[in-house]
Amino acid sequence: MTAPTTLSQDELKTLVGQAALHYVVPGEIVGVGTGSTVNKFIDALATIKDSIRGAVSSSEASTARLQALGIPVFDANEVERLSVYIDGADEIDGAGYMVKGGGAALTREKIVAALAERFVCIADESKLVPALGAFPLPVEVIPMAAAQIVRRFAAMGGQATLRCKDGQPLVTDNGQHILDVRGLSIAEPLAFESQVNQWPGVVTVGVFAHQKAHVCLLGTAQGVRTLQF
Repeated sequence: MTAPTTLSQDELKTLVGQAALHYVVPGEIVGVGTGSTVNKFIDALATIKDSIRGAVSSSEASTARLQALGIPVFDANEVERLSVYIDGADEIDGAGYMVKGGGAALTREKIVAALAERFVCIADESKLVPALGAFPLPVEVIPMAAAQIVRRFAAMGGQATLRCKDGQPLVTDNGQHILDVRGLSIAEPLAFESQVNQWPGVVTVGVFAHQKAHVCLLGTAQGVRTLQF
């Protein structure tokens, strides 16, 4: 697939959203993530909706978009497995490890990803990085634990701040808060994810190493570049 060199970021997202249709298994339920790139995939998915049973969604926003386009949405508890989960990333490295959660849906994204046999990441080429950590790391936390988790990150050199919306702490679909952590370089994503997940009050850390990508469809000026991990 080739493309002009003048594609905007929005057009690159459309390109990879359409390319992801290749990984959708006819007759099955597809796992669907959250975010602006995934919205392009949802729009593309609507063109083949009669060939799938429906979707499991990782956020209320994606559920609303899927249903508006006539795609049935199943609860994750109704599904034993998914052949594929398609979602974006805020960062992805050369091993398929990701940072996710810029859209505040990281917990449900990780739950749906864990149901899937294959994770297909769709992103524009700006998201491919040599090491994770430049993008502020999202961490979903139980509010009463926020201050002690901020101190734990400070001890490892990170600056954690509470994510706000309209002057108030942002509340996730799960009723919790988000800390965004700057100043980290995540050299060992698997170990880092396991460590932070053990901290009391952490719901989910936005490092996706145990639920890494198997494929990344990267939108570039030359078209869609496919990375296999």
